[in-house]
Order: sequence, then structure tokens, then C-alpha cells
Amino acid sequence: MPFVADLSLWTSVVLFVASAAAITFAGTKLSGVADKLAVRTGMGEVVAGALFVGAATSLPGAITSMTTGAQGAAGLAIGNALGGLTAQTAFIAVADIFYRRANLEHAAASAVGLAQGVLLMALLAMPLIAAAEPPVTAWGIHPVSILVPVSYGFGLWLLSRIQDDPMWKPVQTDETREEISEPEIGADAASDRSLWIRFLLYAGITAASGYVIGAASIGIVETTALSETAMGTIFAAIANSLPELVTAIAAVRIGAVSLAVGDVIGGNAFEVMFLSAADMFYDGSIYAAMTEQDRSTGLIAMLMTAVLLLGMIRRQKSGPGNIGFESAIVLLLYAGSVVLIFL
Repeated sequence: MPFVADLSLWTSVVLFVASAAAITFAGTKLSGVADKLAVRTGMGEVVAGALFVGAATSLPGAITSMTTGAQGAAGLAIGNALGGLTAQTAFIAVADIFYRRANLEHAAASAVGLAQGVLLMALLAMPLIAAAEPPVTAWGIHPVSILVPVSYGFGLWLLSRIQDDPMWKPVQTDETREEISEPEIGADAASDRSLWIRFLLYAGITAASGYVIGAASIGIVETTALSETAMGTIFAAIANSLPELVTAIAAVRIGAVSLAVGDVIGGNAFEVMFLSAADMFYDGSIYAAMTEQDRSTGLIAMLMTAVLLLGMIRRQKSGPGNIGFESAIVLLLYAGSVVLIFL
């Protein structure tokens, strides 16, 4: 990002806001496209949410972490990834407010959704362990940076197996929203091609915007008193995570609650892989650059995920103010993670 040094504060802020708006626009469009792809492919809403929407809406965050890591801004790269975890998990709780029929944890409970959350916690544990141990690199890359994406690929295979033949199912109620997992009949090749073109177009917009978010974030850090950790964990993370908020709300409004959960939790798995991507561009082990604040943010993200999964198991049908008890706790934990950044 050679032009960063020439950016004034206001130019950086304008670029940051404009890129966040572009990410939000493209993310809004992605939810509808991904829901249709879920039906066309027969993959199901949770897996499609993880693979299609989770990957595409995570592109800006991945680009931000990689480019800032390559510039040596480890605090920004790490904060963007871990802050995205907490922000996006909080977005599930926000989406719960918009789903009027029942608590989202009740309506979206599924074997695949629970397994996806467990996979996320396992993936997140790996970089946190790496950060606690002496730095080890091979050809400039920490072994965990290879283990995380490999584990994610294996996890997707397990999710597809659970999708096809679950050994556990939630009790069906009037408000349980089942996934659409059968392929759509009658769709032609031209229609499929149009969907994929639109999907790639919107994903490209989010990726380009993520690059600009990274450049503008470095410009803001260099011209203000904000630390890299604060800028990455709060501002860059939220800007890059806006597609998850928009798509989660859009999904619950059309009743695709499993897509909403799959989008966010799947996106969170990609947030963990941001660290692996950043490590490949960073000089040394990026895990060794994690601060106590970074580790706390990662642990809070794990706790938020555990609370969400417990809510899906407990399945309270309704709660005060149309938000589940677990969703309320998730929002409080997110507020706490933001406060800790400035202590």
C-alpha cells in the first residue's frame, strides 16, 4: 500500500466509509443469491451459508488482514480477524430481534448448525494455543497456519455428512424452520450461470473494498492516537463484517433462519483463517505478535459462540423484548470486549 503515506486523515476516513458502504451493498445482494444457490445445489442453507456467503462476505476482511500483515501492521491484521469474530457473533443476536416469530436459537436449531459452531471453536483454539507457545516457523509460516485451513476443509466434509445423515435432530415445533436441502427442479443452465456471475461480481466488490479498508485503516492509525488493535478490532472489523449483519437480517426476514446462522458462523470460521492468511504475508509468526487484548478478544469470541450453541440446545421459544436470553448475553459480552480494548 505505497499510497498510504500520502493519505490525509479525512481522505482515509472518506475512503474507509465509502468502502464500508460498498461492502454493505454487495453483502446485501449476496444473501439472496446464496439462498438460491443453496436450493439449486441441494447443499442446504447452513452449508451454503458457510461456503457461499461466509466465504464471499469474508473476502474484504481477508484482504484487509493479508495486506496489513504484509505491511507489518500485526495489530491491525489480528484485531480485524478477532474483532470480526465478536462482531459477527453479536450480529446473530441483532438478527434475533428482527425475527418476530420466535427466538432465533429456537427456530434455527439443527444438527449442522451445532456442529458448525463446535468446528468454529476448535479452529479458534488453534491460533490461541499458538499465541501461548514459543514461535515456530517453517519457511516463514507457522504450522498452525496450514493446520487451520486443512481442518476447515475436513470440517466442511463432516458438515456435509451430518447434513445427509444426522444422528441427532432437534424436536420439531411450529416455529422450527427446516432447511431447504433438495435441489431445485427445472432450473436451466443459463439461469445458473447468471447466479454465479452475480455472485462473483458482488464478491469482487467486497474484495476490492477490503483492500481499501486496509489502506485507510493504516492511514487513520498513522494520523491519529488510535492503536492498531483498537482500529482493527472495532472499526475495521465492523466495517468488514457489515455484510454478515445485512445478510443475517435479510435472511431472517425471508424466513431463511438457517442461512442467517450459517452465514455468520461460517463467516467466523473464515475470520480464523484470516490469521493464517496474514501469517503467510507477515515477517515471522503473527501469533507471537498477539497481545493480551487480542487473546482476550479471541476467548470472548469463543465464549459468545458457546453461549449461542447452548441457546440452540436449550431452545427457549420466546423471551423478553423478542430476544432470547442467550442472545442478550452475547450482546453484553460483545460490549464487554469493546470496553476491554480501551482499558
